[in-house]
Amino acid sequence: MDKNTLISSFGKWVSPINIQKLSEQVKELKQDYYTKKLTTEAYIKFLLVAQLLEFKSLEEMSDALVDEDLQKALGFESISASQLSRKNNQINPLILANLFLDLVWKIQRYHYKNGKNMPLKIIDSSTLPLNLTNYKWAKFRKTKAGVKLHLRLVFMDKDTVYPEKAVITTAKEHDRNQLEVLVDDKEAMYVFDRGYVDYERFDRMTDDGYFFVSRLKKNAVIREVYTFSLPDDCHVLSDKMVYIGTTQNRTENVYRLLEVMDTKGNLLRLITNRFDLKAEEISGIYRSRWAIELFFKWLKQHVEIKHFYGMSETAIQNQIFLALITYCLHVLIQLEMKSKKSLLRITRWLKRALWKPAYVWLRKFDGRASP
Repeated sequence: MDKNTLISSFGKWVSPINIQKLSEQVKELKQDYYTKKLTTEAYIKFLLVAQLLEFKSLEEMSDALVDEDLQKALGFESISASQLSRKNNQINPLILANLFLDLVWKIQRYHYKNGKNMPLKIIDSSTLPLNLTNYKWAKFRKTKAGVKLHLRLVFMDKDTVYPEKAVITTAKEHDRNQLEVLVDDKEAMYVFDRGYVDYERFDRMTDDGYFFVSRLKKNAVIREVYTFSLPDDCHVLSDKMVYIGTTQNRTENVYRLLEVMDTKGNLLRLITNRFDLKAEEISGIYRSRWAIELFFKWLKQHVEIKHFYGMSETAIQNQIFLALITYCLHVLIQLEMKSKKSLLRITRWLKRALWKPAYVWLRKFDGRASP
């Protein structure tokens, strides 16, 4: 009998999670001492269901346990919202962070199989607003609170991107402060926006052998060194070798400055330390930055990070990591099935077949009507 007949679609979806490794870490951190029902494993599975079905509150999660299939998957018949709340505040975010990284490693195995020698890595952040009354620890303006998700996204191709590294801070943290944390691979090409512009750091990255392309601020002072010629059919407006900054505060290294027009007709100035690529290639690399905007949009629309289940910093971090884990699980099934179907369609199918045999879900990937 096929294994996909024996397990549910949900069981297939969460199967990349290494339960043995998870159990070892739970034991090491003493997370489940005195826990009879809501173990860390059960908590993670329950919260993944909540992410997938976009439950708005712990009460909605508690009520969902009237579903016998959900009871079977979790191993208990009922749990109160207060018990869920306690567990949400007790789970060490390091457990979920490590689970996220383990799934990233599994995605990377597919990536490297495809022979990607220099992956494209996009860096950006997104602020998640919070109510100042309930989240005073996350205050960043007079009347506002929020947390910021700093993210490094790997662009495999237009159909497959995945988050590779995440840092969660309060919203007042400046993006530039996280750049050195998120840039740690000399075999990659980094892309980021003008919020990360820092001349001293650009020099340090260049001296250390890291490659990047970024949008330059409008008020940046430029000293031209050389102008490169461009093909007649090139959409890049200019391509120059330059120093950036004033005589008092300028870069020590020379950089390449390209001027291009975006789709709305706005002039963009792109800075890079790659001189070996064609101007069109540099422009194309920067255009790939749209992928992280779509990623943040997907997170905010298709998993539950608009309504947080707890008010502590721990609870917030746990929920964000669970959202990232949800996304990675979608990517893994997409890669396993070698599918070009969008993650949105894959998610819709999963929701409809959640407790049905896995083959009911999997056969949708190639359009088969029967197992």
